[in-house]
Amino acid sequence: MLLFQTSLMDLPTRHTRFVERIFRLRALGLALGFFVVAGVFLGNHAPLWAWTLLVLDAFLWPHLARQLALHASDPESAEINNLMVDSAMGGVWVALMHFNLVPSVLLVVMLSIDKVNVGGWRLLARGFSAQVAACVATIAATGFTFAPETTTREVLFTLPFFAGYPLAITTATFMLARRANRHNRMLAHQTRVDASTGLLNRPSWETAVDAELRRFRRGGAAGALMMIDIDHFKDINDRHGHLAGDEVIRTIARIIQASIREVDVPGRYGGDEFGLLLTHTGAHAALLAAERIRQRAHETVMERAPEIRVTLSIGIAVATRGMEGAHAWIAQADDALYQAKTLGRNRIVRL
Repeated sequence: MLLFQTSLMDLPTRHTRFVERIFRLRALGLALGFFVVAGVFLGNHAPLWAWTLLVLDAFLWPHLARQLALHASDPESAEINNLMVDSAMGGVWVALMHFNLVPSVLLVVMLSIDKVNVGGWRLLARGFSAQVAACVATIAATGFTFAPETTTREVLFTLPFFAGYPLAITTATFMLARRANRHNRMLAHQTRVDASTGLLNRPSWETAVDAELRRFRRGGAAGALMMIDIDHFKDINDRHGHLAGDEVIRTIARIIQASIREVDVPGRYGGDEFGLLLTHTGAHAALLAAERIRQRAHETVMERAPEIRVTLSIGIAVATRGMEGAHAWIAQADDALYQAKTLGRNRIVRL
């Protein structure tokens, strides 16, 4: 009697949380199901052994199932087996309730829903087979009685299940959906951001540049583009090691972020090269921003290798309406960067 919306195959590294979620829904569902079956047992004058079995299934089995799954070498397979036990016991209760219509249909439907949500129609078929087999075995052991009529009292005993369990299912589904949305947002962020620096990666940054150029073509103010290169970065790696090189990369990324406005868009273009999109910015303001970044980089002392003094070569290009696309804009800024490096590095060139 549980509903769980995430497929087992989606949780290969979260077995414990999966088992705990199933435990909570199973414990609630079986506790509410106790009243469904008990309402019929009262009218049928069920024997003591049937009542004992009902109490054990409703209040002891959820805890036993949880322990079996948590201590299993394969918690997912263990929970599949537990779900088959749930289905089998559903068949037992249908037979012992003498096929009382409303309680029987309620149990069968709820036990079917949880199988479809956990494992699809294939698991539903397995669960239904276990249910039918247990029902037939119970009839063989206790005799066949068919009494489908449901009294008002028996309907009243089903109301806690009808009212409480759908609310629990809705809450669990909402929590899973919210967690999935948060996970999807995190994945989307990871696909856009360079892990080392926290800046946009190259494809995402180029997309932002393209969007800014389209905005400019529609009549917006011009923007400026910088391509920034760390001078002699290979020498830094060779002389001080890759850890020092990584520190330089991260430090320059932080300097760029600290030197610009929130509306500007920095990105890691690749290796030791960065791109910076300055929106609504003319050539003079771009030169001032570039000099601020260059000066701060040169003044910064690296923790791992204090003797390093980082210099930057920076190329700047201002958007023009003749540019055919983002790559043309980037290429122009890259040409300016090449000139800065050719002229001796540690300088800024604007085209």
